[in-house]
Amino acid sequence: MPLLKPPAVAPGESLSVIAPASFAQDDRVRGGVEALRSLGLSASMGRHSLERGPLFFAGTRAQREADFHDAFANSETNAVMAVRGGYGSNYLLDGLDFTLLKRHPKAFFAYSDLTGVQLHLLDKIGLPAFHGPMLAADFYLTDGVHHDSLRAALSGEPYSVGDAEGLRVLKPAARAGAAQGTLYGGCLSILVSLLGTPWEPHTEGNLLFLEDTGAKPYQIDRMLWQLRTAGKLKDVRGIVFGEMVNCSSPGAAPDLLEHSILSALQGFEGPIAIGLRSGHVSRANVTLTFGVEAELNCAGEPRLSLLEPAVIP
Repeated sequence: MPLLKPPAVAPGESLSVIAPASFAQDDRVRGGVEALRSLGLSASMGRHSLERGPLFFAGTRAQREADFHDAFANSETNAVMAVRGGYGSNYLLDGLDFTLLKRHPKAFFAYSDLTGVQLHLLDKIGLPAFHGPMLAADFYLTDGVHHDSLRAALSGEPYSVGDAEGLRVLKPAARAGAAQGTLYGGCLSILVSLLGTPWEPHTEGNLLFLEDTGAKPYQIDRMLWQLRTAGKLKDVRGIVFGEMVNCSSPGAAPDLLEHSILSALQGFEGPIAIGLRSGHVSRANVTLTFGVEAELNCAGEPRLSLLEPAVIP
């Protein structure tokens, strides 16, 4: 699938802000809007983006679906950003209007629960996924956004991330040299939840980024086992894990997660890195663009380089 690259986003332009999953706290929404404004961007809120309910959803399925399509069709905005993740965007998967979305491609910033929607758009119409900060999850925080990667992703500049962004080597490649491939992935538990559905992710042959939060090491092991057993690690070039916030067991050795990952991926010949702050993070959320060619170098100082822009500069 050739990439359907959206236009770049310049300072002074406006973003459509929607809540396709769970609702957010009002003060965090206000703080996020102010933070966008400080970067020279403005927020155009969806009609139902501040809905609370039913249940844990930010509005009914019909309301969230309407806001999603309206955000892309809005001629006065140049990108789309989710308010937060949580849960609920899976209900939008079988109602996406691909004809409309292909006519109005835009950078869509999200992570967590939105992983399924982002990857389905990438797999179905080639729209790159902007795995990056969300309004009321990151922007409202003083140090919630990694600005260099955000600006580069929005403008189409080449960029790379390394140890300053938390990246460290877990296992070098069995063969010398950097691993190259299409960057793909997102929240590990969401990827696994989509196996066996019509929206099953196409991880095979790619350079994977996997992250999660609050999952114990044995649960990470189980999810990696499921990916491997389902054939989803076939021909994968390399794997980068995120910061993996709170993915520990009380009283266990601090490196149990790392040993669990290496055990679950025993026999994997590509390089494995961990710690990159993108998605669920403690601070400075890094923007990654899935669907573009990337390179993972674990020889010496680790580096993940995005080799092509995800937007049309």
